[in-house]
Amino acid sequence: MSLVRPEIAAALSRGREVITGMAVALFGLWLATRGGAVFLMLGAAVGLAALGLTLIAWRRMRFRLEIDAPGVVEIDEGRISYLGPIMGGSVNLSELTEIEVLLVAGRRRCWRISQSDGQALLVPLAAAGADRLYDLFAALPGADARMLLSALQGNDARARTIWRRPLAARQLPEL
Repeated sequence: MSLVRPEIAAALSRGREVITGMAVALFGLWLATRGGAVFLMLGAAVGLAALGLTLIAWRRMRFRLEIDAPGVVEIDEGRISYLGPIMGGSVNLSELTEIEVLLVAGRRRCWRISQSDGQALLVPLAAAGADRLYDLFAALPGADARMLLSALQGNDARARTIWRRPLAARQLPEL
């Protein structure tokens, strides 16, 4: 028997990185007030670093949806794989050309991850492990965190391009 209600435990678990970051930032503030220039500088450095990491954790937390889609997303050595009951596949991170979000069958939002050879992978946003895609997508050249987070809002039936590899970086076929 747990002393904490299940929905509160789930919310705390979902926000654990943000809570930890804020606790470390408060520790930095406490350290800065202990007196002396050394403690002030050390506390300010700890606090600022913790606030930066808390911002990243906040964005990552908003990307974590309740798992209500079938399948599992795996990320291994620069390869994104989706293992679903009906469809699945994998794409190489180094060969990505475009990331879109679209509504499939009028009810489930999915990532459409395109590769340079034309292969595309559909991954439900609410699949198990899909929250780990945020860090990968945010590290892509020219990726915008606001565009990534905008994929979580709305039920627009049209496909929205979230990221596209710059033309200069794409592999052009040799003639």
